Amino acid sequence: MSDIDGHSPEAGDVAGPSAGSPSEFLKNIVGKKVKVRIGSGIDYHGLLTCLDGYMNVALEDTEEYSGGRLTARYGDCFLRGNNVLYISALEDL
Repeated sequence: MSDIDGHSPEAGDVAGPSAGSPSEFLKNIVGKKVKVRIGSGIDYHGLLTCLDGYMNVALEDTEEYSGGRLTARYGDCFLRGNNVLYISALEDL
Protein backbone atom coordinates (compact mmCIF):
# COMPACT_ATOMS: atom_id res chain seq x y z
CA MET A 1 0.00 0.00 0.00
CA SER A 2 1.32 3.46 -0.81
CA ASP A 3 0.37 6.90 0.42
CA ILE A 4 -0.74 9.90 -1.65
CA ASP A 5 2.67 10.64 -3.16
CA GLY A 6 3.26 6.97 -4.05
CA HIS A 7 5.63 6.34 -1.15
CA SER A 8 5.32 2.91 0.41
CA PRO A 9 5.79 3.15 4.18
CA GLU A 10 8.32 0.75 5.63
CA ALA A 11 8.51 -0.66 9.15
CA GLY A 12 9.47 2.16 11.53
CA ASP A 13 8.73 4.75 8.82
CA VAL A 14 5.32 5.83 10.12
CA ALA A 15 5.10 8.40 12.91
CA GLY A 16 3.53 7.16 16.13
CA PRO A 17 0.08 8.30 17.20
CA SER A 18 1.51 10.84 19.65
CA ALA A 19 3.53 12.74 17.04
CA GLY A 20 2.08 16.25 16.89
CA SER A 21 -0.49 15.50 19.60
CA PRO A 22 -1.48 18.04 22.27
CA SER A 23 0.16 15.94 24.99
CA GLU A 24 3.41 15.84 22.99
CA PHE A 25 3.25 19.63 22.58
CA LEU A 26 2.74 20.09 26.33
CA LYS A 27 5.72 17.84 27.12
CA ASN A 28 7.89 19.87 24.74
CA ILE A 29 7.04 23.30 26.19
CA VAL A 30 8.03 22.55 29.80
CA GLY A 31 11.11 24.69 30.42
CA LYS A 32 10.15 27.15 27.66
CA LYS A 33 8.63 30.64 27.70
CA VAL A 34 4.86 30.42 27.21
CA LYS A 35 1.70 32.50 27.15
CA VAL A 36 -1.25 31.26 29.20
CA ARG A 37 -4.67 32.83 28.67
CA ILE A 38 -7.26 32.44 31.40
CA GLY A 39 -11.05 32.75 31.17
CA SER A 40 -11.14 36.42 32.11
CA GLY A 41 -8.98 37.27 29.08
CA ILE A 42 -5.83 38.00 31.08
CA ASP A 43 -2.57 36.62 29.67
CA TYR A 44 0.39 35.40 31.69
CA HIS A 45 3.83 35.15 30.09
CA GLY A 46 6.54 33.20 31.86
CA LEU A 47 8.79 30.18 32.02
CA LEU A 48 6.68 27.03 32.27
CA THR A 49 8.14 24.99 35.12
CA CYS A 50 5.35 22.53 35.81
CA LEU A 51 2.14 21.32 34.22
CA ASP A 52 -0.13 18.49 35.35
CA GLY A 53 -3.01 16.48 33.92
CA TYR A 54 -5.53 19.01 35.24
CA MET A 55 -3.76 21.81 33.31
CA ASN A 56 -2.58 23.40 36.56
CA VAL A 57 0.32 25.61 35.50
CA ALA A 58 3.37 26.85 37.39
CA LEU A 59 5.31 29.75 35.87
CA GLU A 60 8.49 31.58 36.86
CA ASP A 61 9.41 35.19 36.00
CA THR A 62 5.77 35.84 35.18
CA GLU A 63 4.30 38.95 33.57
CA GLU A 64 0.57 39.66 33.58
CA TYR A 65 -1.04 41.35 30.57
CA SER A 66 -4.54 42.79 30.32
CA GLY A 67 -5.70 44.21 27.01
CA GLY A 68 -2.18 43.72 25.67
CA ARG A 69 -0.65 45.98 28.35
CA LEU A 70 1.72 44.83 31.07
CA THR A 71 -0.13 45.16 34.38
CA ALA A 72 2.00 43.22 36.89
CA ARG A 73 5.13 41.12 37.39
CA TYR A 74 5.40 38.10 39.66
CA GLY A 75 8.31 35.87 40.58
CA ASP A 76 6.37 32.63 40.66
CA CYS A 77 2.78 32.13 39.59
CA PHE A 78 0.35 29.23 39.87
CA LEU A 79 -2.71 29.10 37.61
CA ARG A 80 -5.45 26.64 38.39
CA GLY A 81 -6.28 24.43 35.43
CA ASN A 82 -10.01 25.11 35.34
CA ASN A 83 -9.20 28.77 34.54
CA VAL A 84 -6.83 28.02 31.63
CA LEU A 85 -8.23 28.60 28.14
CA TYR A 86 -5.03 27.86 26.25
CA ILE A 87 -1.25 27.68 26.41
CA SER A 88 0.96 28.75 23.52
CA ALA A 89 4.74 28.70 23.07
CA LEU A 90 6.51 32.06 22.87
CA GLU A 91 9.73 30.51 21.60
CA ASP A 92 10.70 27.84 19.10
CA LEU A 93 10.42 24.25 20.29
